Amino acid sequence: MRLSGNLKVSSGAHSPQGRKLTRRVAVYCGSANGSNPAFVAEARALGALIAASGQGMVYGGASVGLMGAVADAALAGGAEVIGVLPEVLVGREIAHAGLTALELVSTMHERKARMAELADAFLVLPGGYGTLDELLEAVTWAQLRLHSKPCILINTAGYWDKLLAFLDSTVAAGFLKQKNRELLRVAANASEAVAMAVGG
Repeated sequence: MRLSGNLKVSSGAHSPQGRKLTRRVAVYCGSANGSNPAFVAEARALGALIAASGQGMVYGGASVGLMGAVADAALAGGAEVIGVLPEVLVGREIAHAGLTALELVSTMHERKARMAELADAFLVLPGGYGTLDELLEAVTWAQLRLHSKPCILINTAGYWDKLLAFLDSTVAAGFLKQKNRELLRVAANASEAVAMAVGG
């Protein structure tokens, strides 16, 4: 693992010599396993599929929960995996020790900004407050046209059904335009999500 407080990598761009750099997807997900074994299974499937598709992955840098499961599977498949971790969390011994690179940042805000910079698409597995925060910020930035990267929920075992119903209610209530509601795409499983991310 390469540890850096100022890692210099570029997302979806070309080097000065014209060589295409690795395409990466950001994965947002929980630092717990959840109560349904399907959650961990889907995380492992996602990591393996990211590697098989030839893409790299950027995520929150932890070794635990769905975060650890997706990272381990991607690494096992030979993918580049970059973790972005706030320094305050390193002391809690959750940093993944086997990553391609682990970038330490000062704040949660810097973490989200850096992950967004490195990613070409956002894939979201089940999670709690932190996952929701990351998801909603990414799709809000898409609504504001700050980026045009796909934002894709992976609806494992119907986990996101109630959130999706709530978002539909915000359209009905006049707080969200239908065209912006459609910025958040839904995949039934990891395979569908990776295909959607590659397709743009």
